[in-house]
Amino acid sequence: MSGGGFAGLTAATALAQRGWSVRLHERSPELRTEGAGIVLWNNSLQVIDAIKAGPDLMSRSMTPPAYETRMNNVIQSQETLDGIRWRTLTRPHLFQTLLVAAREAGVEVVAGSEVVGASPDGTIRFANGDSAEADLIIGADGVGSAVRDSLDIPLKRERSRDGITRFLVPRRKAELQALEPDTEWDNVIDFWNLDPRVLRVLYTPANDEELYIALMSPAADADGSRVPIDLDLWTSVFPQLAPVLEDAAKTPGRYYGYQTTRLDHWTEGKVALIGDAAHAMCPALAQGAGCAMQNAWTLAVAATEADDIPAALIDWERLERPYTDIAQDRSQWYADTREMAKGNQFQGDSVVTATYNPTDPHRHEVHA
Repeated sequence: MSGGGFAGLTAATALAQRGWSVRLHERSPELRTEGAGIVLWNNSLQVIDAIKAGPDLMSRSMTPPAYETRMNNVIQSQETLDGIRWRTLTRPHLFQTLLVAAREAGVEVVAGSEVVGASPDGTIRFANGDSAEADLIIGADGVGSAVRDSLDIPLKRERSRDGITRFLVPRRKAELQALEPDTEWDNVIDFWNLDPRVLRVLYTPANDEELYIALMSPAADADGSRVPIDLDLWTSVFPQLAPVLEDAAKTPGRYYGYQTTRLDHWTEGKVALIGDAAHAMCPALAQGAGCAMQNAWTLAVAATEADDIPAALIDWERLERPYTDIAQDRSQWYADTREMAKGNQFQGDSVVTATYNPTDPHRHEVHA
């Protein structure tokens, strides 16, 4: 296993719980996650439950009352998402939840171990010149995947004109309530401004104490994409968010451009790719981690039940990839069009992946 992020930890845990001997290699000298906050939907929450990590995850996460969309501070929609299971939380909390589950399952985690390539026959190669043989190799090593690139799998990258900078800051709910008493500050609130300047703040409470905010601007906007953020600019457009924007201005951050990565195929012999290595996507549907975790789980199940690993991996991709393709397509469309600014987006294709249950053994059955 290459990569100690959400996809790698999930796959490692699911395999170890099924009796596999699993070694996870992470090139960083210490295990950690980048980013600030995250939203998980039913597809990934079902996986969390299946690996028995649900209580840990629930301890410091929440389900907001609604997803609210505003344009120029006028409410466009308040979607209560009835019937759709979802939670907001910090990325560090999700990471620690998955890391504890992996260690409890008996996964051997090796930090400071860089994988530089893999072969379809099950050979994995390391930066120090060593190699090893495995029945199954999983490349969960991110958008710049060395495992993927070593296999020469054709890929296509689509970039968007926009990007975001993410911050984790204190909630400051009382201060925000004083500025706007009529606002439900436990909601996720998607603040949009398209004219005269494209700027957006996604306000996402992660728990009682922490708030995740993502600041979006076009890559071509030097001031909007600047880090540290231009506090005067952002507070002039979103004055009601001044208390948390002031915290963001003091917090280190990095501007990330939106990107979608599509591979010709996810598997090669005994090697499978998951997460950003296989299907990086724009964050519009908050499904990057969700798809990574659902594919990690279904891969572990398919490999465990297989008599022929290469054939089973091909079949796994055939069955599971369509759900990820839908999320990628819809997320890229939202990024290209900025249609999320109109609200009421959580319907139709936008929730197909969110409502999917990858742990249901009957999910692919066709009923007359």
